[in-house]
Amino acid sequence: MLGMCRGRRKFLAASLALLFIPALTWLYLSVGSFQVKPLHLSPLEAQSSPVGGAGERQALELRVRAVEEENRALRRELSRPPRGPSARHPNGGHRSNQSRTHSEEGTGDNEGQKAAAVVGNSSDCVQQPVVDKCETIHVAIVCAGYNASRDVVTLVKSVLFHRRNPLHFHFITDSIAQQILSSLFHTWMVPAVKVDFYDADELKSEVSWIPNKHYSGIYGLMKLVLTKTLPSVLQRVIVLDTDITFATDIAELWAVFHKFKGQQVLGLVENQSDWYLGNLWKNHRPWPALGRGFNTGVILLLLDRLRKLKWEQMWRLTAERELMSMLSTSLADQDQGEAQLRGDMSVPLFDGSTRDEMVLVCHCEDGSNALRTEDIFNAVIKQNPFLVHQLPCFWNVQLSDHTRSEKCYKDVSDLKVIHWNSPKKLRVKNKHVEFFRNLYLTFLEYDGNLLRRELFGCPSEADHNSENLQKTLSELDEDDPCYEFRRERFTVHRTHLYFLHYEYEPSSDNTDVTLVAQLSMDRLQMLEAICKHWEGPISLALYLSDAEAQQFLRYAQGSEVLMSRGNVGYHIVYKEGQFYPVNLLRNVAMRHVNTPYMFLSDIDFLPMYGLYEYLRKSVVQLDMANAKKALVVPAFETLRYRLSYPKSKAELLSQLDMGTLFTFRYHVWTKGHAPTNFAKWRTATTPYRVQWEADFEPYVMVRRDSPEYDRRFVGFGWNKVAHIMELDAQEYEFVVLPNAYMIHMPHAPSFDITKFRSNKQYRVCLKTLKEEFQQNMSRRYGFAALKYMTAENNS
Repeated sequence: MLGMCRGRRKFLAASLALLFIPALTWLYLSVGSFQVKPLHLSPLEAQSSPVGGAGERQALELRVRAVEEENRALRRELSRPPRGPSARHPNGGHRSNQSRTHSEEGTGDNEGQKAAAVVGNSSDCVQQPVVDKCETIHVAIVCAGYNASRDVVTLVKSVLFHRRNPLHFHFITDSIAQQILSSLFHTWMVPAVKVDFYDADELKSEVSWIPNKHYSGIYGLMKLVLTKTLPSVLQRVIVLDTDITFATDIAELWAVFHKFKGQQVLGLVENQSDWYLGNLWKNHRPWPALGRGFNTGVILLLLDRLRKLKWEQMWRLTAERELMSMLSTSLADQDQGEAQLRGDMSVPLFDGSTRDEMVLVCHCEDGSNALRTEDIFNAVIKQNPFLVHQLPCFWNVQLSDHTRSEKCYKDVSDLKVIHWNSPKKLRVKNKHVEFFRNLYLTFLEYDGNLLRRELFGCPSEADHNSENLQKTLSELDEDDPCYEFRRERFTVHRTHLYFLHYEYEPSSDNTDVTLVAQLSMDRLQMLEAICKHWEGPISLALYLSDAEAQQFLRYAQGSEVLMSRGNVGYHIVYKEGQFYPVNLLRNVAMRHVNTPYMFLSDIDFLPMYGLYEYLRKSVVQLDMANAKKALVVPAFETLRYRLSYPKSKAELLSQLDMGTLFTFRYHVWTKGHAPTNFAKWRTATTPYRVQWEADFEPYVMVRRDSPEYDRRFVGFGWNKVAHIMELDAQEYEFVVLPNAYMIHMPHAPSFDITKFRSNKQYRVCLKTLKEEFQQNMSRRYGFAALKYMTAENNS
């Protein structure tokens, strides 16, 4: 209210000044014959005015005219209607300078001061926000492969951290990235965030004819076809590279759309390197660009106007024409032209038609024809400069080698967007790179669970998964001593599948087996040893925080053993809650097995050398494809951290007799593996069947379609027992393999087993959950499940 009154006072004072100054001027001129003492209006006037009344009068008239000019300018400013956020700007004529584009000068302060002056003198005392509180901001990202899917998460975190508006992400992905990101967002459950996916493989034919050697591959060119790919009802979108980090609310960038004038349809930041100046090396011939050109790491697209301008035809014709020009130059410079046209034509003919099958390959010494999306955008802008609205440099501070980015952030203290547009990424040469690296690492290791913030006051689409979860949790009794155990069963853990590159095709004979295990940070040291013992595919679920996930990444990338294996799938399940969700982790690893069979192991066990091939042979020998069987691999343990691993059954039996090895948990949990019948196994030469007994928990190989583990069991206790009971209830046969074995390696007690041993309530709740599980078994399997109740009572 106080601000409103002050504004009105200023308006009234300005109006009075406009009336009073002309009146005073007229009065002074009418009495000019009177002798008055000179009034020094300025030091300059005091020095230059001639002595005498005539000179004083002439100087005063000049000053009055200047004041009147200022008054007229002020009246014109006051008479203008206020420009709202959606006001349409007329298209101004081209400037005569080199760029001929509308830009926000320098840091954008001039534009802001002009807007402030207009709004401040309007009838509205408070500046209206340009972006509505609940307006959805649309973001498009092209993302393909395992590494890009990992990198884009940091970008998304930085956007979510600052945002105050609903977001709609449009991902153009290959099948790999779609699987990873759809699972991630489904389990992330961030309010007011919608995600859609578009199949990049269906778009390849649109851009595959363009020669391309950029490290982003063919997928980088798909920004060109967004007008065709994205929904026709979508009018505007922000397009981002995956190597972007936001340091401000993305709504500020969205608001820049309202500054577009005339036919401006593209918002871009000037390129901060010398690439398009063509002087980086001898014979360097970049594609044509306006001045330094523009970087396409951050693009504002007015899709509706682009479609009206026939953008598809525009960029295709430009690309074809420039390719022909570059090819002609290359052929003229070389004794023999190194150009080929793959297709039905023997010579390249670019007549404006859209031949999806045509592929032009240009081999040039300087690599100038290694096309990028940026090249085509710049070529179009060179011919049509009126299309671009130049953004201030702080919307895309480009941290590649040898850029002028330092000039940008020396002038601008409020950085908005950091762009790691170099294959070197964080290792880029820049004397301030440590500052930018720390900003990036902040979001890289930030707990993504903290970004599940509600946008209060903004209605959002109903999320049935979230609603069902809230309903289920509301039905739990918070006064129940075992409430936290029960709640953990329904906790949705954010999950990032295939955190590292994975490439494996199962064998064609349908006998392939994947080792399945789960682990936390304190078991990383087991990974290399397991990879040396098991040459087949592995599916691992890792329970880590965001910071630990990055530690794991550095550990894996520094390991020759792990990096040499492309058949290990690492699935990150992010930490949440106070319990170790052991059975959830096992289920995650099981769901992403792509072989017909899986060996359900634990990370502390080293399988015998050759177990992978032995299990594959057993699949055929025991007709696993046509029978419900669980093949038991006998488990042993050692108390020695350094063990000469037995290379045969005979060597193992020798170590067993010498006391170097023991049957697993014989001294603390004998009945867990007693049904394996180790006495019989010592002399067995053929597989033999054993019966289920209470608390039996062997390690088994089963078909991929076997039942999952029960999630109610967390931490320590009954997690494997319940699963083996489920297999027995579904009439699986337990068959012990006579020449297979695995050995448990010693380690410090886990946090959960320590809680089990020291916390009475923990043990009480485990017993309660066990009883409830048995009751559920009885309801599902009827009379056949009564034996589980009886066996438990007799044990």
